Amino acid sequence: MASFPKFPQGIARPFPDQPAPSSSADDATLTPAAFIHRQQVAQKGRGAVTNLRGRYESVDREAFDDGWQPLQFAGDGPTTGEEVVGTEQANTVDHGDQDAESPRLKTIVMEETAKSIISRNASPDLPFSLSLNPYRGCEHGCIYCFARPSHSYLGLSPGLDFESRLVAKTNAPELLLRELARPSYQPDTITVGINTDAYQPIERERQLTRRILQILHDCENPVALITKSSLIERDIDLLAAMAAKRQAIAAVTITTLDPAIARTLEPRAASPARRLRVIRTLAEAGIPVSVSIAPVIPFVTEPDLERVMEAAVEAGAGQAGYIVLRLPWEVSPLFRQWLQAHFPDRAARVMNRIQDMRGGKDYDADFATRMRGTGVWAELLQQRFDKASRRLGIDHRNRAFTTLDASRFRRPLLVPPARGGQGKRTKNDQLDLF
Repeated sequence: MASFPKFPQGIARPFPDQPAPSSSADDATLTPAAFIHRQQVAQKGRGAVTNLRGRYESVDREAFDDGWQPLQFAGDGPTTGEEVVGTEQANTVDHGDQDAESPRLKTIVMEETAKSIISRNASPDLPFSLSLNPYRGCEHGCIYCFARPSHSYLGLSPGLDFESRLVAKTNAPELLLRELARPSYQPDTITVGINTDAYQPIERERQLTRRILQILHDCENPVALITKSSLIERDIDLLAAMAAKRQAIAAVTITTLDPAIARTLEPRAASPARRLRVIRTLAEAGIPVSVSIAPVIPFVTEPDLERVMEAAVEAGAGQAGYIVLRLPWEVSPLFRQWLQAHFPDRAARVMNRIQDMRGGKDYDADFATRMRGTGVWAELLQQRFDKASRRLGIDHRNRAFTTLDASRFRRPLLVPPARGGQGKRTKNDQLDLF
């Protein structure tokens, strides 16, 4: 397993791209909260609180259809297509030559030999009991991601490191095969990519998700997927075959239809229009697909709730769900910094509304309320969602999403030790399934 660098005293700094507060007498009274709430300026480049001028400026990858065109800024000429920046252009500051001299942050992928791969949970507010994540960290860089604090356990930053220092569990497919081969394994739906997106950009090279799906397909074990990436279309051959046996469902997350907001909120995920096309493509292939409106951010993405539902249903979504913004641990200061950078005019109003739904706090982890919130504003949001669901004919009891068939499960034979010596596989080695 890769060794992870530790920050001083083993504590990961939330903002490694920001200078540490001075320890001089003049700054002795400057609290971390005050430092975070100081006016932030949206920078071009790579990081937790940035406006991206390019997509993968430091990564040599083949062109991929994620729905975006290169960003344009003030002085670049007129914008076209879905890159129209609208009212948020005023919040973007062009630093000219300063950006050209800034170093480009590279994506570092570390390899991990995991000890286990299937996670089991008994949380009453989660619709699944088994989950699997091929990667730690996520290059999509969604500022609100609830998985960011998990990078702290590795001695890495929940900010930039979470987006740029990724971990690939290289033995995930083999571990899954061994898990399914155990006599004690009870077949059930496995949700893939619930923490970090299983179809994030590095999957194009690593193909861990593809190999995992192939095993689940061959063993006829049901699978559920959730993603913001158009890369899921690559695996339609496996998913369509499984869906025909009621063994596969997918969810596509769409937080907003506004490309300007999406570009800063989820900087390296597919564009909103591209995600709608993913829904249509999956639905046309016979794969039950739902839309996940998560998170709902008051006064930022919340006004788009009904429009997202309408667009997704028109594209072929058969179900919808939503989650109110969650700000656990280090996610809260990161989100506050993003809010000050991109929506300084409404930052206080947004946080006041969030706290109204969280019992006066930024976040309440209570299982009964963490997904929906409490209070009058949470109730109004639920009423809006329910009313739109009835109008659009979306039934949350749709059997295609609530009941997957695990009765056909075929238990694989115990996988033999890897040939080739020293625990390494040769190009001729294969995993025997049955």
